[in-house]
Amino acid sequence: MTNRAYLAIDVGASSGRHVVGRFDGEKIVLEEVYRFDNGPVEVAQSIYWDLLAQWSHIRQGLQAATALGIPITSVGVDTWGVDFGLLGRDDALLGNPCHYRDARTNGILEEAFRVVPREEIFRQTGLQFMQFNTLYQLWAMKRAGSPLLDVAQTLLMMPDLFHWLLTGVKCNEFTEATTTQFHNPVAGDWARDLLARFDLPTEILGRLTPPGTNLGPLRKGLGLSADVVLPGSHDTASAVMAVPAASRPGQRPDWCYVSLGTWALMGIESPAPVVTDKVLALNFTNEGGVGGTTRLLKNVCGLWLLQECRRAWNQQGRDWGWEDLNRLASAARPLAALIDPDAPEFLAPDDMPEAIRAFCRRTGQAVPEDEGAVARCAVESVAMKLRHVLAMCEELAGGRLETIHIVGGGTKNRQLCQAAADACGRRVLAGPVEATATGNLMMQAVAAGDVGSIADAREVVRRSFNVETFEPRDTAAWDDAYGRYVGGRR
Repeated sequence: MTNRAYLAIDVGASSGRHVVGRFDGEKIVLEEVYRFDNGPVEVAQSIYWDLLAQWSHIRQGLQAATALGIPITSVGVDTWGVDFGLLGRDDALLGNPCHYRDARTNGILEEAFRVVPREEIFRQTGLQFMQFNTLYQLWAMKRAGSPLLDVAQTLLMMPDLFHWLLTGVKCNEFTEATTTQFHNPVAGDWARDLLARFDLPTEILGRLTPPGTNLGPLRKGLGLSADVVLPGSHDTASAVMAVPAASRPGQRPDWCYVSLGTWALMGIESPAPVVTDKVLALNFTNEGGVGGTTRLLKNVCGLWLLQECRRAWNQQGRDWGWEDLNRLASAARPLAALIDPDAPEFLAPDDMPEAIRAFCRRTGQAVPEDEGAVARCAVESVAMKLRHVLAMCEELAGGRLETIHIVGGGTKNRQLCQAAADACGRRVLAGPVEATATGNLMMQAVAAGDVGSIADAREVVRRSFNVETFEPRDTAAWDDAYGRYVGGRR
């Protein structure tokens, strides 16, 4: 019987955690050994990640794993997408990585399309258009005359930076590279010609390396003896690996997934990239998955609305937790007002509750005045957006999708899981909560030969974690409200 332990370092946009997974050949049991806060740092009207603080926390988490006194087979890091760091001569770190919500890319898409038309960018990358994609961050640096691009020799995405710090090995992990909007999913390589059109350097790009690659041992002095194995280092790639869906040989999958956290990544798993006019029109994205698959998905706003509302209210002295928000929202009138969660005014407002109220005023709806009404509006609007995207997923999948798998930390918001079932009229299966860490760990198990395949890994997930079922209720009221939602998305 297999008895192994692996360590997942899962660094999210608001927090990070070190999770040890103990695998006995049948089930995997998780133990969080270290957790830390993460977030942006404002400096002179710009927003950065504090890479040195993140690295310090990663080292402390390694020490916490060592304190367990058990052998750790391997370690892998996953993070969010699009953000990066630059190394210069002798691997000198050229500043802290910029945060994707920094204002430097505001309004940049239309300017970029004047250089290379939107359709051509999509044909070369298959990626949906978001202003903070790596391509536009680099171009913003170019347009601002940043001296860093003149001396940069290596571009490493965020998990690549951490893997380099852990091992000394520089590489560009495949799933993370596919979030940049300068990776060609059909050619399976960097879209160097596209970068050249924007007069951006291509020599800073390294070799694309697939999930499951063993980078070698940890550097000496880190307090842990283990190899470093690439998971799907884009956190959504790892989360989708942990979707507890059963395979149906020879049949079209009848499920879609939502990796729910600050963002909600909703899509289907495809055996190959789909770079078509339809995908372009729907603004879906082709991102790399584990096992050579493609995550055909759409980024939509997830719990960001609630997170920012809670932050604003607590700054006013409320001291509310998530259960307080759920209680307030439950007491508010249902489906009274709906917003488009992905409207530009919700990307980084100073006051999220007021931004929600302003949207409702502008669109001629009842304005949610109290906190409960605002919170309910946020929850129900995200659920409605999932319904909107579900229709697109079914169009691309070529048929009805019976089940929505919601994974990740957002599954703890049972109110939103139920609202998603109600809005979509589909069964929702929620769990596992720690999907990203689980997928990270299971990729390490596959790389070690302890699990035979991605399908086998999902079977382990089904055996190891409880999944909660939410059935749709009162669909007529949601159908009526959906008509208002579609008409009011402006």
